[in-house]
Amino acid sequence: MKVLFLGTSEFALPSLENLLGSSHEVLAVVTQPDRPKGRGQKFVPCAIKSLALARNLPIFQPEKIRDPVSLEVLQSFRPELIVVVAYGQILSSSVLSIPPRGCVNVHASLLPQYRGAAPITWAILNGETRTGVTTMFLDVGMDTGPILLTAETSIEGEDTAGTLHDRLSLMGADLLRQTLDGLEKGRINPRSQDHSQATYAPKTDKEAGRINWDHPAHELFNFLRAFDPWPGAFTFWRGLMLKLFRPDFPMERGKDVREAPGTITRVGAEALHIATGRGDLLVRELQLANRPRMGVAEFLRGHPLQAGVRLGE
Repeated sequence: MKVLFLGTSEFALPSLENLLGSSHEVLAVVTQPDRPKGRGQKFVPCAIKSLALARNLPIFQPEKIRDPVSLEVLQSFRPELIVVVAYGQILSSSVLSIPPRGCVNVHASLLPQYRGAAPITWAILNGETRTGVTTMFLDVGMDTGPILLTAETSIEGEDTAGTLHDRLSLMGADLLRQTLDGLEKGRINPRSQDHSQATYAPKTDKEAGRINWDHPAHELFNFLRAFDPWPGAFTFWRGLMLKLFRPDFPMERGKDVREAPGTITRVGAEALHIATGRGDLLVRELQLANRPRMGVAEFLRGHPLQAGVRLGE
């Protein structure tokens, strides 16, 4: 099939790479305009654009994909099908109606669960033990279109949003290729979602990573993993933002503790023990602003954290 690929974030990169190695023809890549990044605020192309440049693919970067000029450009490619993976703009009915075989999307959840912008983060936050990827036909709703194929994976205790993102992006690429092959051969029957079972995963921001030490340890265990690597779950120490990573909690997590939530109860060579609303949370890596992530032993060599210190103040 002749495909127009819409994608921006790194989650979309394996899908584009996989399509370029398939029997399907990628006519062009549509991605978001270059944005300024870093301290120097230099305009840097996204990974999708870099790959498209390396493969000499036509690139289109509209500020608004739904405006009349953009629609004309999209129509000029005459795609049979549009593929959308982590593109970053909502498609209007005018865009959706361009390809005769529809618009296929890869979504990082088992729909109808976790519709929205941050399904990976919310699945970990909510303590899910399984998730996956779904391919679907797009409609004008938010992740409400008919399901094509799904693939599942477990969420392990050591998983973070980062590790799960990488695994799901690879799974999504394989599933997309299976989907396009199946559609081309007429072997896939789309099925409607059960909208009564829908849950939502709204976009998060940096402030969402602030730790509330009144929450129990098992919830904060999920919280720290859900915001690793971005934006990083954070607290404060001596007025400085301190990000915490690689959490765990002991089996006695249900035991009440006397220390105020946020108090360091023990400083070990490998982990800090921190009191929460119920039980202790163990943390193995820390990071101050503009500094690298460090293991506890390395961090302590330059920063005198001691038992009795209360974080969050």
